[in-house]
Amino acid sequence: MSRFAGFPPETFEFLTELSQHNRRSWFEANRDRYERDWKDPALAFIAALGPGMAAMDPAMKAEAKLNASLRRINRDTRFSADKAPYEPWLHLIFWPGERANKGAGFHFVLRGDGIGYGAGRYAFDGPSLTRYREKVQDPKARQQLLDAIEDARALGCYLDEPHLKTLPKGIKADPEWDFLLRYKGLVLRTMDSQFMPAWIAGPEAVEEVLERCRKLMPLVAWLHDL
Repeated sequence: MSRFAGFPPETFEFLTELSQHNRRSWFEANRDRYERDWKDPALAFIAALGPGMAAMDPAMKAEAKLNASLRRINRDTRFSADKAPYEPWLHLIFWPGERANKGAGFHFVLRGDGIGYGAGRYAFDGPSLTRYREKVQDPKARQQLLDAIEDARALGCYLDEPHLKTLPKGIKADPEWDFLLRYKGLVLRTMDSQFMPAWIAGPEAVEEVLERCRKLMPLVAWLHDL
């Protein structure tokens, strides 16, 4: 396993200052800090997580490169009212499928003031949405999903509000679980930054993140089977 000593204080300082000065002129003046304090420690962390991620069931991919497990810092502002050019955090993603962000995955986010994490699949394509709704209506599969959701809640991860206000046309379901059929993607995540844990600055960060991923794997596996 690659050695990882922990995220240095300079990483959090860079993220905090970026959130306060989110503009290109500041970023270009601090590009060396971006490389040294943002990119380099993140890639080292991903490499250290790799063997543990590969041992998950299903095996999770950890690609230590930009725009793979390490998401780009640049924001796509084309369709956003917020024109801030950069994301003031580190966003890491690990997945069991062919491509990142095209299926189920585990996400870990590091901000200047805390961490966040979660798992799921942001959007179902047409065939996957059909399979999802069929699977939810199967009692055994539905209970597996409900159990996985409870596991995630125990870890501090919660669902956003359903995407649809009413059930899809022609579908009937029990009020106790019909909310599941009103989603077009399913993600459980920490709603706000959690307090900065002391372990993030040490080598124990590797096992701490792997353990959170393990506890969310029932959800990832359920969605991956779609």
